Amino acid sequence: MNRRDFFKHSAAGAAGVWAASAHPATASPKELPNILWITCEDIGPHLRCFGDSFAVTPHLDQLAAEGVRYTHAFSHAPVCAPARSGLITGIYPTSLGSHHMRSKAPLPSFVRCFTHYLREHGYCCSNNSKEDYNFDKPEDSWDESSRKAHWRNRTPGQPFFSVFNLTTTHEGQIRLSDDEFAERTRDLQPHERHAPEQTPIPPYHPDTPEFRKDWAQYHDLITVMDKEAGALLDALARDGLAENTIVFFFSDHGAGMSRCKRWLYDSGLHVPLIIRFPEKYRAMASAAPGAALDRLVGFVDFGPTVLSLAGVPIPEVMQGRAFLGPQAAAPRQYVYAGRDRMDERYDCVRAVRDARYKYVRNLMPHLSRGQFQEYMYHMPSMQAWARLAKEGRLEGAPALFMQDTKPVEELYDLEKDPHEVNNLAADPRHGETLARMRAALADWMRETHDLGLLPESEMHIRAQYSPYYALGKGRSFYELARDPNDYPLASLLAITGIADGAWPGEESLLAGLSHQDAAVRYWAILGLTQQPGEKPAWLEAVETRLGDPSPAVRCAAAALLHQIGHEGALNVLIRELKNSGEWVRLQAANIVDLMGPAARPALETFRRLLDDDNQYVVLSLIHI
Repeated sequence: MNRRDFFKHSAAGAAGVWAASAHPATASPKELPNILWITCEDIGPHLRCFGDSFAVTPHLDQLAAEGVRYTHAFSHAPVCAPARSGLITGIYPTSLGSHHMRSKAPLPSFVRCFTHYLREHGYCCSNNSKEDYNFDKPEDSWDESSRKAHWRNRTPGQPFFSVFNLTTTHEGQIRLSDDEFAERTRDLQPHERHAPEQTPIPPYHPDTPEFRKDWAQYHDLITVMDKEAGALLDALARDGLAENTIVFFFSDHGAGMSRCKRWLYDSGLHVPLIIRFPEKYRAMASAAPGAALDRLVGFVDFGPTVLSLAGVPIPEVMQGRAFLGPQAAAPRQYVYAGRDRMDERYDCVRAVRDARYKYVRNLMPHLSRGQFQEYMYHMPSMQAWARLAKEGRLEGAPALFMQDTKPVEELYDLEKDPHEVNNLAADPRHGETLARMRAALADWMRETHDLGLLPESEMHIRAQYSPYYALGKGRSFYELARDPNDYPLASLLAITGIADGAWPGEESLLAGLSHQDAAVRYWAILGLTQQPGEKPAWLEAVETRLGDPSPAVRCAAAALLHQIGHEGALNVLIRELKNSGEWVRLQAANIVDLMGPAARPALETFRRLLDDDNQYVVLSLIHI
């Protein structure tokens, strides 16, 4: 049964208020539910109603008492733009090509923001005010999207879907100067403030004054945000709309602290989700007011769920599953997530989680989790962490993040190890779980045509989205990913060993160096970086790749050869720093930065790039 048939079947068989009032074919606008999203930024479930006894969040606690808490809600990305990309479309950013932070993916003509379908069915849709979707939204996405957008601006009596995004808790607010922070939190009473000396510190962070202060200010900001959320709920009630409006509250990803935001641990993905149904629509709720549900839900499910609640058919292109309303699907067994380029730094990590276990696959294990990222390193606690690492004063769990490399695989038992510091991937007692989670991740990457295995510059070349490339066919990233001639996903999954959890042997990697597809050659080179010791058997084959037609392959070959002291590698990278492709320049700059003092001959080229149009290139070079 396809989704349209399922919708008709479900709507026809539904009982009570929903069957009578929510289907657009039978309902008047006054009978359709209004839907309000109150969203905030950069927080995990650090609310008292979610069990955080340190939190001061009375307004959201009251909302939870009147609604349902979802204790297992997760973003598919640990940073805002890719997270919002999937939220607004119901499609994973790794499928759209919007998975890199602050990139610009061209949407295929048949992909729309889910608000488009609400508007077609009579809803007024307003967004106040952040979009940040990693693509240019179609013009029909919103009736109003601005700092002045409000449900009050709709036609009288028109049902609405309204978003209010509260930015108070954003990472950048934690590290304000003392005077700026005092002004930001001026409305807090003494009993609402969080003393650094009493602040709990997670085991993956070193217990330092900087971390205590940053975590305390993080909690202070959540209390400020709680007041803002309360003001919105009061406005809804004053307008006489509370009894006609379903309210969602959630964050755009996990906590805005180092090792939380930007990483695929629960600290970066787990969000608080509260949904309140007024009495009129309580038949649509999954539980009674005040209940907590442990059903797994992901961000790509939110759009389909809103459509289901509004009685709007869910487009088949959406990958999310409704978890409420007549189109609700069976509960998920897994939720998935990806990390790709974060601002100026490349990495590629994928994860899958079930109710108990988390599996993480690091496709670039040669890179440190703590590699320098300019925006992240503004945080005082992150600076302290890096300083302790440089001085050799870290041990235990806090030392893991700052290690030079990462394990290829990570497996965590979240019941026993909720902070994900005890990696079980090498424990034979968990071999069956490891294999199951591995297979689940491989299946998801295959089924969703995960574009993360295509280097960013290659993605642009093949789609001909960027004007400085003469190659390609001018298609969206989504469409090229579904053409095996443009994106040989099966070969890429094989060369990266996704299904097996380990890189292929040297023989397979050497064969990959001569594969007809540049992306396979690229990953073959990265696989060789994982081979222990000097490997003269591959030296000549990798040297030939310095002249590869693909700049991504040339850069990867130069990086590998530099590791074994090849004198010509830096010259290749200097040439690529002058490449007309901005993402080629960024890849080269990342590699040169890792070279440290050995990169000094490239300093003159660096200076010319400090006014590069791509600010990420500039940021990657000012660290050198």
